[in-house]
Amino acid sequence: MNTYITTPIFYVNAQPHLGHAYTTIVADAYSRYKRLCGNDVRFQTGTDEHGEKIVQAAQDAGVSPKEYVDKISTLFREAWPVLTIKPDNFIRTTDSSHVRTVQDILQKVYDRGDIYFDEYTGLYCKGCERFLTEKELVDDKCPDHLTVPEEICEQNYFFRMGNYQQWLIDHIQNNPEFITPERYRNEVLSFLKEPLEDLCISRPTSRLTWGIPFPFDDRFVTYVWFDALINYLTGIGYPDGAEFEKYWQVAEHVIAKDILKPHAIYWPTMLKAMGLEPYAKLHVHGYWKIGETKMSKSLGNVVRPVEMAASFGVDAVRYFLLRDMSFGLDSGYTPEAVVARQNADLANDLGNLFSRSLTMVKKFAGGKVPEPGDPQGIDSQLADAAREMVAAYQREMDDFSFHKAIQAIWDLVGRANKYIVVTAPWELAKDPKNSDRLNTVFYHLLESLRLIAVVVQPIMPDTAEKMFDALGLDREGTLEELAQWGKLQPGMEVKRPASLFPRLDLEELKKQSEKAVASSPEKTEESEDSELISFDDFKKLDLRVGEIVAAEKVKKSDRLLKLTVKAPEERTIVAGVAEHYQPEDVVGKQVIIVANLKPVKLMGVLSHGLVLAARDGDRLMLSGVSEIVAPGSRVS
Repeated sequence: MNTYITTPIFYVNAQPHLGHAYTTIVADAYSRYKRLCGNDVRFQTGTDEHGEKIVQAAQDAGVSPKEYVDKISTLFREAWPVLTIKPDNFIRTTDSSHVRTVQDILQKVYDRGDIYFDEYTGLYCKGCERFLTEKELVDDKCPDHLTVPEEICEQNYFFRMGNYQQWLIDHIQNNPEFITPERYRNEVLSFLKEPLEDLCISRPTSRLTWGIPFPFDDRFVTYVWFDALINYLTGIGYPDGAEFEKYWQVAEHVIAKDILKPHAIYWPTMLKAMGLEPYAKLHVHGYWKIGETKMSKSLGNVVRPVEMAASFGVDAVRYFLLRDMSFGLDSGYTPEAVVARQNADLANDLGNLFSRSLTMVKKFAGGKVPEPGDPQGIDSQLADAAREMVAAYQREMDDFSFHKAIQAIWDLVGRANKYIVVTAPWELAKDPKNSDRLNTVFYHLLESLRLIAVVVQPIMPDTAEKMFDALGLDREGTLEELAQWGKLQPGMEVKRPASLFPRLDLEELKKQSEKAVASSPEKTEESEDSELISFDDFKKLDLRVGEIVAAEKVKKSDRLLKLTVKAPEERTIVAGVAEHYQPEDVVGKQVIIVANLKPVKLMGVLSHGLVLAARDGDRLMLSGVSEIVAPGSRVS
């Protein structure tokens, strides 16, 4: 099967920001997933380089438009490898091949009678670079740019878009997956209930020269959308290239919701006028917000993806963006949210599972994949859960529900962590009679990790590579081939890995994040008010590593969890973490406890100690250690 996935070509009146990065990471993850499925994939991105806003930006920078677009386009091209994004093609609208294609299409549509010359008086928004209707205005202003449009009367060329309105309505209604998620399909159909006006597709050279000249009238250049949208054809060799024949009928576009109208209305009608069938699917995502505000250059709240990667790590950024946005809805960005994902999901959950599993295999099984014995019920349940994870992962990735696909993976991560707690390999290792059972446990853990490594490849490519290397695996093959349970061969050597995800220091992060978003204060009120204690006072604390073996909510309390902690004896500790963790989230975690406090009764439950946690804003995270250690180990 073939896959053709595109991002919009990004307008170069500003540098790359988080919104650009999200769109492109989505397309990259989808392209990697489809390659993993065995598809022949074409992934394209690029830059949109014509129009009035480019001229203005170049003037502001004191350079020519060509110098300006060359510089900003390079910033986009250089940003993507930093985020492990690997497009097959990077297209620019100033490319000579694109200019020729646009002019050929203009001539074709003109010859068909769907482009005509007329005089028009309308309200023009420079920010949108288009005429707005009265219905689109809010308080007489452009709703996107909050500026009063200028009334312009001029002669221009128009595309008979209205001729294709009913065809477009029928096509959308007959093809439910043409625009997804469904809310955007409904939005387009609602817009099409009103008569569709013809589209002004030229700008007179008396007002703008930085554009593609009309082939049949050099007094005009092409309107940016009639130029930019055609990149999806240029990049695959329209009209007679082999790649066009191969990929166009499966084309899928990924866009943000602010450019829904050009992609869902202008573009399909343009294609129909050219005599082409429309693309296969349009995937529409929401905005990334800083607080409650859309990210905006004019508001000064833009987040730079390259600086994010430098602060948090590439895979942490990719994971956060794909996990925290429900595709189609808006989502919020804060540095604290990224760090919470890194420390909780990546370091504590996956990183700890990987490290403790391979460490135990090195220590108790000679560092090799053991020969498993007959599985018990708990082993078969883990294997079944892994198979179910793969099926759910495929279903959600195909549906562009990336956050749900990741949740399916993390359900298996959580189950594997609990499997360690229940099977207690360190206890099995004490008696040689348990060697077959221990080998079976280790095999099921390693096989679960292998399947996790397979499916995280599109999301976190670098992490998957580290996991494959540590497990000594060949990553070649399709998802169907690699996802079969039992592919690990006994006798294969495993390595003791370095930490997959180092925990991030929150105070240090606040300093680093000044580069990526508005600066944070270097000191908090808590740090300023902290009292100094003596070393002798500190030595009085009995700090130990405890392993949570059971957890439940405390009745009539929204804040408290009752934890059973092994350190090495089992004790009950009541912890105020229920607003941040579900009971099933903490079972299997190793935490740091204060073991020598006087017992205290909380909500009727006697608590023998404290669990340490770090607070960052509204987020509370349990403190732990970077490697698995024996429960009860002293912290010094």
